[in-house]
Amino acid sequence: MIISDWSDVPDRLASLSTQSHAGTLFGANDHQWRREPPITENELAELESQLGVELPAEYRTFLLQVSRGGAGPAYGLFPLRRVEGRWRWEGDGADMTDMGTLSRPFPHTEAFNPAEGLPEPPDEDDFESEEQFNAAEDAYWERHDAVVCAPEHYIGLLYLCHLGCAYREALVISGPARGQMWADDTAGDGGLRPLREPDGSPTGFATWYRGWLKQAEEQARAR
Repeated sequence: MIISDWSDVPDRLASLSTQSHAGTLFGANDHQWRREPPITENELAELESQLGVELPAEYRTFLLQVSRGGAGPAYGLFPLRRVEGRWRWEGDGADMTDMGTLSRPFPHTEAFNPAEGLPEPPDEDDFESEEQFNAAEDAYWERHDAVVCAPEHYIGLLYLCHLGCAYREALVISGPARGQMWADDTAGDGGLRPLREPDGSPTGFATWYRGWLKQAEEQARAR
């Protein structure tokens, strides 16, 4: 079900910001419960024209009714900003979004790991000198990063937030998993995986955001 009415969310965020323990919740020191203003219909039209694709309904209505970024899961939603006539998302890891390929389909529907099949890192005990080991290690990680960071793995993914330690979560914009939230665990060689609900169904943007909001309210009340 597509949730298009976000009218309750601004008041819930405002209420959270006034609670004495809200600042102790994970990520709150970064977003501080602030939300940037929503975008207008004209701004959304310009954004989607630049991207060459319509954003998934739950996220586009959130942009129109709630906010273009700020208070949200983990360290907050990457803010959407217009810089010199071009729209872009900003934040730690927001640049992982390839704006030029969001209209191209993300091909996956199940978890996958770009690092799968790569050899293990070199073992220092296998080398006669530290210099040889360092050279082998540098060569290994250069190859590793070339494979794992290859752009084709991330087309159609819009990165929305980071969880720390280079772990991030993204919204699929195009392809068979359009509208689903995915976790990027490649920083720990864990690959990419769809977020799922307890019943196994895919997590959409609205469920993801509202789930975080409900949990934040429960945690604030319990402290």
